[in-house]
Amino acid sequence: MSENIAYYSKHAESLADNYNRVPFESVHKDWLHALPEQGMVLDVGAGSGRDARYLAARGLNVVAVEPAQELREVAQQYTVNSAVRWIADSLPDLNKVFALHTKFDLILLSAVWMHIPSSTRERSLRKLSSLLKPNGKLVISLRHGACHDERTMYPVSADELAQLASRYGLTFQLLTPEQQTDELGRDDVSWQTVMLTLPDDGTGAFPLLRNIVVNDNKTSTYKVALLRSLLRIAEGHPGAVLDQTDDHIALPVGLVALYWLKLYKPLVDHYGMHQSTNSGKGLGFVKPHGWQLLSDRSAGDFTIGAQYSDEAIVQPLYRALKDIASTIKNMPAKYTTIPGSGNAVFAVELNRTQKPKRNLTLDLPFLSALGTFYVPKHIWDSLTRFSVWIEPALVNEWAALMASYAPNKQKAFNRSDYLVALDWKDDTRTTTRVRQRINTLLAEDKVHCCWTGKPIKPNRYAVDHAFPFARWPNNDLWNLLPSQAQVNLEKLDRLPSRERLSTARELILTWWQQGWQINKSEFFTQANLALPNLSHHNQSFDDVFEALALQRDRIKDIQQLAEW
Repeated sequence: MSENIAYYSKHAESLADNYNRVPFESVHKDWLHALPEQGMVLDVGAGSGRDARYLAARGLNVVAVEPAQELREVAQQYTVNSAVRWIADSLPDLNKVFALHTKFDLILLSAVWMHIPSSTRERSLRKLSSLLKPNGKLVISLRHGACHDERTMYPVSADELAQLASRYGLTFQLLTPEQQTDELGRDDVSWQTVMLTLPDDGTGAFPLLRNIVVNDNKTSTYKVALLRSLLRIAEGHPGAVLDQTDDHIALPVGLVALYWLKLYKPLVDHYGMHQSTNSGKGLGFVKPHGWQLLSDRSAGDFTIGAQYSDEAIVQPLYRALKDIASTIKNMPAKYTTIPGSGNAVFAVELNRTQKPKRNLTLDLPFLSALGTFYVPKHIWDSLTRFSVWIEPALVNEWAALMASYAPNKQKAFNRSDYLVALDWKDDTRTTTRVRQRINTLLAEDKVHCCWTGKPIKPNRYAVDHAFPFARWPNNDLWNLLPSQAQVNLEKLDRLPSRERLSTARELILTWWQQGWQINKSEFFTQANLALPNLSHHNQSFDDVFEALALQRDRIKDIQQLAEW
């Protein structure tokens, strides 16, 4: 593979010219009918970007994968301001693609399969199949014939792909039974096209989730709370995944515990709502030296990236998260089982850790130091993609459980009380801190609207959630942008279009640097956990913007929000 990458890099300009001479419609005429009308596309081995440009022009959001740097750089010159996001990655691993936590309507491998050795083809197809949405199409072109340069190519066959497809539940369709001539006029080269489809027969995740939410025996709200904590992470923190295999993804157990704390804080401390059938026994995670010392704090006091130096909060917060992690491991994770087997759905590993002496930062090193939480891959995928439908079911079940407990009945809570207490927006939608920062800057300098570039005026501006809070509740620093008040009213709860976001790039980067250069640690901690395809050590504002653009496409694809 390395020698091929070297070849494509060395001959980038001439190869790009050759590829671009042949129209997309000519090369891919056999499957044009299968092009999705909207959605996400993965172009593996995107080369000159010819196919990526065509697909983006059709209104599709394209992730273009090209490992040859020089060829990728040439191609990127032609996709500026288009819906194409470039990634340096390659088969069989596609680690950076998997870090996006995105499923695709179409995956294209044009003139790529012959470069993959037989020994890694099964693994490659397994990886690709796991990136497809239900009903998603995987299109592979097969090159037959000699190679007259220094590239390494291997024999290919449709029969081999048919056998591999059957192993992973993909339907196989050979679109060109007769090998077709080469569009570049090479007499000794011919092509076939294969289309593989992932049937929409379900993964078993929805029935399992429904069983846990609706049917599973519950004496407390713990199982529902665990699912909602995981859902919040799946929806809002694709960068939090520590590791993933074909079967499981690994999360910092401290992050699961943190969301548990944020969900239960208003219920227990503010509303005094009981969470189990046993009114005489307290909650396992509410202990004197942890949770109870934080009773005067709100859920909004605990945010990712926050730093604490007050001993009155450092030790209790550490202890509370440890107690919650232990409760999760020994209760809901242990007793949430697969129907009929008794096997636990989730797995938890807790680590021995030293108490922080003076300072505590809610960042990835701390949250992952507490241990690891393992989620089955198909459950994670469903939580990620279908959170907008799953969360109402969790909230309704949680409210129904609390309404069934005798101590709550005695307090005469009504259904509205429970739903208000469970409303996630109770966390922190406040923009006070960002306003304080803007006001400080305005006293010394100009601050510009991130959407129009016009200077904003004191007391006549808004702080806009780039991604609307009502549909994707995120209050991180990177998602809060100074805006003219009228522009914010015009935007409402719409998602910025890719064109508008691209136009605003320099304005957003300027604001981030102006606003948060002095507090980069919290800014990057939040961004690296919330946005896809960022390393946990990233310190680049430009990389955060690229991840922001990818997340925009991801939210648009999953939630189908109206665009602005």
